[in-house]
Amino acid sequence: MDAFYAAAEQAAKPSLRGKPVVVGGIGPRGVVATASYEARVFGVRSAMPTAQARRLCPNAAYLNPRFTLYRQVSESVMELLRALSPLVEPLSLDEAFVDLEAGGVPAETAAVRAVGERLRRDILEVTGLTGSVGLAGAKMLAKIASEAAKPDGLVVIEPGTERELLGPMPVRTLPGVGPATAETLRRAGIHTVAETAEAGEAELVRLLGKAHGSGLYAMALGRDDRPVVAERDAKSVSVEDTFEVDLTDRTRVRTEVLRLADRCVARLRAAGRSGRTVVIKVRNYDFSTLTRSETLRGPTDDPAVVREAAVRLLETVDTTGGVRLLGVGVSGLADFTQEDLFAQIATEREAEEQAAVAVAGAGPDAEAAREPEPEPEPPRRWQPGLDVVHEEFGAGWVQGSGVGRVTVRFETPWSAPGRVRTFVVDDPALRPGEPLPLRGGPDQSSAPAIRPKSVSGADGAGSASGEEISRR
Repeated sequence: MDAFYAAAEQAAKPSLRGKPVVVGGIGPRGVVATASYEARVFGVRSAMPTAQARRLCPNAAYLNPRFTLYRQVSESVMELLRALSPLVEPLSLDEAFVDLEAGGVPAETAAVRAVGERLRRDILEVTGLTGSVGLAGAKMLAKIASEAAKPDGLVVIEPGTERELLGPMPVRTLPGVGPATAETLRRAGIHTVAETAEAGEAELVRLLGKAHGSGLYAMALGRDDRPVVAERDAKSVSVEDTFEVDLTDRTRVRTEVLRLADRCVARLRAAGRSGRTVVIKVRNYDFSTLTRSETLRGPTDDPAVVREAAVRLLETVDTTGGVRLLGVGVSGLADFTQEDLFAQIATEREAEEQAAVAVAGAGPDAEAAREPEPEPEPPRRWQPGLDVVHEEFGAGWVQGSGVGRVTVRFETPWSAPGRVRTFVVDDPALRPGEPLPLRGGPDQSSAPAIRPKSVSGADGAGSASGEEISRR
């Protein structure tokens, strides 16, 4: 899908069509999940700090993600893919591999191109959004083709042209080549895929080890034997270490837990995921094993949040007898993060402490004489982009809030651009709403399909995972 989250927001909000839109965390520590093609012209990219994006494109609409909507659209697209083949391997909400041969499609260029073009038309008809299709004889090549097709296009890599196509590309194009591997290859004078192939398998094995070196050599030749695997997502991400000598120093144990938390988050982000529950595992000197878990307010991939939670859990475990194994994991996985959770928790704690100080300052006699008061309802948080319903004006979305006011634009996916009105934040007639479907409204003629503009150099990232964030 092309700039998926941002395109979905433009489809849902007529006033934003053709304008820069940025979806992600909007707070001071927020990260861009997806930028529309109009925003990418200004240099805004996925995984960029939102503060930097605001400097580059101050006039964009900055919106919180609405994953209920994105999941609905994603499922519609996945149903179209599953109609093509029983072998569909989702990578994220907006991307998947499909084995067309398993669906009975002949391995002929004309046949697969026809399937790809029909798929693009079906996606547009069903969702109102555009997608780009890459067709090739291997997963790696199909991924490269889909990136080359963006936005709103289709690219077929003909059999026999793989090496010619890959040769001039940077070595980071190949799967499994991260910063560390790329630096090792750079020091050896290897910068492109062609140079990787020319180095030969023996040299790559010497530099990177047998498994990694042999695999990379095959990829550089355009060979990728990885099958399309239709299986459910992993339910957790975790790392653990066993120590040669039992750890008895409490400070050392804490240090190891922090290190494991960082490794866990790195793996979480590499998978393009976030998680809601932090788990630690402690195996004692006598082989007894304990686990402790804490469920957060929302999914996160923030290392500070995971580190803090892991340390809190460690404080509930007695490690004085010696520890032979430690592990840190995250479960309750999702494809997004809850923006600035750590800061939110800190703010809530500060408010609680201030309230406690105020009560203490009143003195014991005043406290005893005071009638217990019912706890007030927490103030509503009207985040930009979220759905609302007003008793008089109907459905709309939050354009902004502050100083006790909330600004709402009243429009629907199938309406003309709507009017803006401002209310007090606790207006009883205003309440949170649910996302409206992008298609199927009362007047589809007024809801044109969102076709991204072709922008030179624009990437097709649509999620916070390398397309989507580093999330984490």
